[in-house]
Amino acid sequence: MFLPRIIPVLLLKGKGLVKTVKFKDPKYIGDPINAVKIFNDLKADELVFLDITASKENSTISEDLVKDIGDEAFMPFGVGGGINNIRQIELLLKAGAEKVIINTNAVIKPELIAEAAKIFGSQSIVVSLDAKKSLFGKYGCWIKGGQDNAKTDPIEFAKKAQDLGAGELIINSIDLDGMMTGYDISLVKMIADSVSIPVVACGGAGNLEHFKKAYFEGNAHALAAGSTFVFHGPRRAVLINYPSKSELKQLFNE
Repeated sequence: MFLPRIIPVLLLKGKGLVKTVKFKDPKYIGDPINAVKIFNDLKADELVFLDITASKENSTISEDLVKDIGDEAFMPFGVGGGINNIRQIELLLKAGAEKVIINTNAVIKPELIAEAAKIFGSQSIVVSLDAKKSLFGKYGCWIKGGQDNAKTDPIEFAKKAQDLGAGELIINSIDLDGMMTGYDISLVKMIADSVSIPVVACGGAGNLEHFKKAYFEGNAHALAAGSTFVFHGPRRAVLINYPSKSELKQLFNE
C-alpha cells in the first residue's frame, strides 16, 4: 500500500519556531527541538526546517541548531536558508541533515545546484520554488523570503533545476501560505506534469482532504504543510499534531 510522504515544514527565525501568513508577520510558536521530540512520538515521515530570514540577512541556517535537530530527530530532515556554497552544504549534511534546500541561490547562482548534485548526489539537493500570482494571474518566482521578484517562470525554473541535478522540488504558494484554505492545485499540477523528479506541494493546506486533493488532482509526490501541524481549532491554538498511519491509509486508499 503506497502512501505519499507527509512533511511538516517548520519555519525558523533565529532559534525560535515561527509561523507566517503569506510569508509575513512571523508569529513565535515555540522551541524547534521540543517540536522535533513531539514529531518523533507522532512518527512523522520527514521534517523540513527553513530559516526565513537567512537569505535577507546574508546568513545561513545555524549549523549548531541543525546538529541539535540531528541529535533528536528519528526521521530524515531537510534544511534551508541562505545556503550559497559547497562548504555550507557539506557542513549541514555532516551536522545530520539528509537534504539541503536551496531557494534564492538556485536562481542567483544556479551552478551551485549542478556542483552540489555532482558532489553530494541529487538525492541530497532540493530546490524550493516560491511562487506568487501577479494581478494579471501569471505566476512568477520570488526569492529572499518572498521579498524580490526573480522574474522567472515557475515551469522553466523547475525544468532548469531538474536539468542541473536537483533531486526534488518543493513548490510553495506565497499567496496561500498560512491561509489553510487548500493548496494551489493548478500550480502544483503545472509543475508536477512538467518534470520527472518528485514534487512536494506546500502552502495552504488546512486539513487532510487538502492533502488528498493535491495528491490525486495536483499529481504531487509528497505533501508538506506548516499551519496544519502546529495549530488546532478556529482560534489557531498552538498544538503540534500529525495524522496517524491509519488515518492516512484510509485517506489515500478509499
